[in-house]
Amino acid sequence: MTEQACSPRPLDGITVVSLEHAVAAPFATRQLADLGARVIKVERPGSGDFARGYDQRVRGQSSHFTWINRSKESLALDVKHPQAKAALMQLLKTADVLVQNLAPGAAARMGLSYEALKSHNPKLIVCDISGYGTDGPYRDKKAYDLLIQSEAGFLSVTGTPETPSKSGISVADIAAGMYAYSNILSALLLRGRTGEGSHIDVSMLEAMGEWMGYPMYYAFDGAPPPPRTGASHASIYPYGPFQAGDGSTVMLGLQNEREWKTFCDAVLQRPEVAVDECFDSNARRNAHRAELQALILQVFAGLTAAQVVERLDAAGIANARVNDMAGLWAHPQLKARERWRSVGTPAGEVPALLPPGVNSAFDYRMDAVPAVGQHTAAILAELGWSAGQSDALQAHQAS
Repeated sequence: MTEQACSPRPLDGITVVSLEHAVAAPFATRQLADLGARVIKVERPGSGDFARGYDQRVRGQSSHFTWINRSKESLALDVKHPQAKAALMQLLKTADVLVQNLAPGAAARMGLSYEALKSHNPKLIVCDISGYGTDGPYRDKKAYDLLIQSEAGFLSVTGTPETPSKSGISVADIAAGMYAYSNILSALLLRGRTGEGSHIDVSMLEAMGEWMGYPMYYAFDGAPPPPRTGASHASIYPYGPFQAGDGSTVMLGLQNEREWKTFCDAVLQRPEVAVDECFDSNARRNAHRAELQALILQVFAGLTAAQVVERLDAAGIANARVNDMAGLWAHPQLKARERWRSVGTPAGEVPALLPPGVNSAFDYRMDAVPAVGQHTAAILAELGWSAGQSDALQAHQAS
């Protein structure tokens, strides 16, 4: 074992209890676990987190669940049962963080609001993740990822002119999970100075609102919003996908007039295009997209994608392959940087990407994805419960 592997992680000794399901909260807590936190995932006895049943793509297990639930302990509790609730309250007495993304108001009704828990554990940090926040007229409105993408205006700027399109990933859930993660880290730092816990209220709408900052300001004061332009950039051109003569697609992007001149000289090998009055500024290129696209495709039609990339690389023009999932799994850069590890699951080992960010001081935690209730007996024993008490809880189907 290397010295780095033995080094302390930033969140070693921090205990996170999470009443979580789906994506937003589990994504936040998995990242805390990556940094060494002990994450105790409270699940419904039997079925567990409903995201376990989203699909069966990973050796019979859910793709979503496998992705965001490694390095956690699963505690099966029906928190509506008095004894199970008592066990949860025991945990929260010494825990550092409580995270929850239950239905609107559900945690508060169970006595798990920050106000109710503050006297129980003054150092506890409580993070509530919801669609619209803990107050306001939308407080009790159901919120799923696609609905928030729509509500936040994301669909209005994504897709083609004819068809709005959702993101291919759960972008609203991920945004909320990222802000929950960063807010919890900030709250832990603050507690280190004040000695007191705090309440974090993260809303999916507000997370997406932040990410929508550019299109909002683009449409400032009633101005027209960015158009939907498929895989092309909405306001810079040429910046997007172009087909080569062999049928493959190359993604390229220009950022300034210097690159535009180089592109015309070295890639199109048509230097006169750079000074054409229809194309000699980004604003004019945007206004004449169709004509410029036709010109570029005419040149690319005589080249393979590899030849186009060769010209782009030689000219220092940014470009990329249009990868599918197989291409990402096999990406040579991820392999060269040794970004893959193996993690255990109830169905055996699976590959997993290391978290983004290489830190010279420590290795990320990459432990197994738990089965439902896998750690219930051990956690209850830690809390001082006898085997008989645990068995009684299980007999009542509360664990």
